[in-house]
Amino acid sequence: MTTILVTGGTGTLGRRVTERLRADGHEMRVLSRHTQPHAVDLRVGGSGLDAALAGVSTVVHCASSPRGGDETAAERLIEAARRAGVGHLVYISIVGVDRVPLGYYKTKLAVERRIEASGLGWTVLRTTQFHDLLVGILGGLAKPPVMLVPAGVPDQPVEVGEVADRLAGLALAAPAGRVADMGGPEVRSLDSLARAYLRATGRRRAVAQVPLLGRTYRAARAGGLLAPEQAVGRTTFEEYLKQRFGA
Repeated sequence: MTTILVTGGTGTLGRRVTERLRADGHEMRVLSRHTQPHAVDLRVGGSGLDAALAGVSTVVHCASSPRGGDETAAERLIEAARRAGVGHLVYISIVGVDRVPLGYYKTKLAVERRIEASGLGWTVLRTTQFHDLLVGILGGLAKPPVMLVPAGVPDQPVEVGEVADRLAGLALAAPAGRVADMGGPEVRSLDSLARAYLRATGRRRAVAQVPLLGRTYRAARAGGLLAPEQAVGRTTFEEYLKQRFGA
């Protein structure tokens, strides 16, 4: 069995990846800023990162922050992985990082390129938005009496546990470069997803679609967040809502 390190291993995705690989009998190490024995800030690096990577054959890089620092963190991780002789670096990215000009997406794309040029064996998987993330967004939009959603924007949410299964499989395989994207089972309008969320949570809100301005909105409306030809996810948004909130 191999020794595998998961960065961000206490997060929504990283925790599930760690559980699946540990259940298969692999020696797992979890790296995060606050979890011992490998409490490391990747943006800083240092001897703690080298110790965490000692003897590791594969790294699954799930750590990320919309608040910034991902490029620096990736560079520190790549440098330490080279020193440790890591054979395989697996990275989770997002469908649309090359099409939707969000600042966070631009950073994810830059990290992809750093990994591709790292000299390490690498695999990159892009997925559509997680159900969990979408629920968080919709929960914020549902706070006012009228729920305003961007008009005409489609989405294709995917279950995070299914992404974890895919990542775990990629971690145990040979480096594969950029693999096929992974999308949820359905392409849906944000309007329909918002109404499903309201039904599941028992909230009564009017839903209004609002047209927006800007390149990001135009790219999202044109399908920049979608992977319709890779709709391999199985759990629908309604099924996820039922599991989370009950019937």
